[in-house]
Amino acid sequence: MILGIDPGLENTGWGIIDENKNGGYKLVDCGVIVTSNKKSYPERLKEIYDSLLEIVKKNKITEMAMESLFFAKNSSSAIRVAEATGVIKLCGMNNGLDLVEYTPLQVKMALVGFGRAEKEQVEIMVRTELGLEEEISPSHAADAVAVALTQAFTMRV
Repeated sequence: MILGIDPGLENTGWGIIDENKNGGYKLVDCGVIVTSNKKSYPERLKEIYDSLLEIVKKNKITEMAMESLFFAKNSSSAIRVAEATGVIKLCGMNNGLDLVEYTPLQVKMALVGFGRAEKEQVEIMVRTELGLEEEISPSHAADAVAVALTQAFTMRV
């Protein structure tokens, strides 16, 4: 099973896919780890770690992929998200999982074949590939599923 992650401090999206019997992929589960800004920063990092640990153990994850960070502005929020990313990486490594990172450009290329694809085009390809009629919601979970599919497609080649 492949766990995709869309990292964030307030909202960490996650999505799990697995191979189906036809050689394609199916959505197993997805969601968002939401942390409250009323908690201390270390408590929020621990909540991300503990929640991911539960997801990894419950679902017998074999591969983990994450969208890499890209920030053009606001360095203080970039540092906080980078630290959350470190916690995510630690969780993967502590569970024997290698973590692969993909840029948004790589995700778009893998799913749509065009690096400047719109978010809606990526969502359509995710739904098509997984045979879903409804959009995955919220968007952080949808992004995480897209990352998981990128890992599946990249490792299949």
